[in-house]
Amino acid sequence: MQEILETLMLLCFGASWPISVVKNIRSKTAKSMSLQFILLIIVGYVAGITAKVVSGNVNYVLIAYLFNLLCVCTNLFVYFINKRYDAAELTEATAVSEF
Repeated sequence: MQEILETLMLLCFGASWPISVVKNIRSKTAKSMSLQFILLIIVGYVAGITAKVVSGNVNYVLIAYLFNLLCVCTNLFVYFINKRYDAAELTEATAVSEF
């Protein structure tokens, strides 16, 4: 029963990550994203995965942890892409304002 509830929690919490990734890809800006938040979530998922492995309690719940970690890492990747978009936009705005 514990594994079922843990999986349900991870699925409910993790349902937002694909939505967040799509939103951030479409926005093409990192202004609403927090690098610290993303890294904190990654550390949390890595800790959860490590706890499963160290305790020897490797089961199907690990799949939910890995899926969520993959989505958050994708969001991290999108963050850095969007930071480049922001930098390019700033450079263009500065160049235009100099004229």
